[in-house]
Amino acid sequence: MPARIDILGVPVDAVDMEQAVDFLIGHVARGSGCATVFAVNPEKIMRARRDAGLRTLLASATLLIPDGIGAVLAARFLGLGRFGRVPGSELMPNLCARAAGRGYGVFLFGARPEVNEEAADALQRRFPGLRIAGRQHGYVEDADMPALIERINASGAEILFVALGSPRQEAWMHANAPRLRVKVAQGVGGTFDVIAGRVQRAPPLFLALNLEWFYRLLCEPSRIWRQRVLVTFAGCVLAQLFSRRRAG
Repeated sequence: MPARIDILGVPVDAVDMEQAVDFLIGHVARGSGCATVFAVNPEKIMRARRDAGLRTLLASATLLIPDGIGAVLAARFLGLGRFGRVPGSELMPNLCARAAGRGYGVFLFGARPEVNEEAADALQRRFPGLRIAGRQHGYVEDADMPALIERINASGAEILFVALGSPRQEAWMHANAPRLRVKVAQGVGGTFDVIAGRVQRAPPLFLALNLEWFYRLLCEPSRIWRQRVLVTFAGCVLAQLFSRRRAG
């Protein structure tokens, strides 16, 4: 199991991309039960500090990937470990690549109907041999969830990708994991839109410099109100660092 650390009272696993993929594919091959994968970034950390329910959801996950560069840097500054960022939008295709090579089936749940279909088509073009065991858009009534669980289980999929947005997808996986026969369930947020080509990720230079957040801000200036939380997060990390140094 990956080492779990604590950033400002919120758990995250100290893994890089290769370790995360190896762990999850290993669980498909040898594990029992459904391993849930949630993403952690500064915005979610700050929300979880105020929301005990979200903290409980995060703590219940099998793997908490460090999706945001802020979480990675905070761990380094606080002496909690050195590891790379694991964006959920990159973990999903990495898992699909391994799944295609091993004959594992995947199920896509979430997003708008047309996005769900386009994402499935794009994945099959990108990863020849990938078995899309089933798919379902995200507009499902609560009363129909038991039937959806049966469909997912009957599909024979080993990996389930859930694109319902946070924290809805985390709550859904936490509630339904005991009834799922898939071996891995990953919450992927808006990744289906990226795979379908409806949303573009940052250019390679921004990605290499871990400035995807800045690129998104340039494209959507209105996000500045949402990204103010990054300043608050940095201040909390620095305060904890200085507090530790004074105590030491």
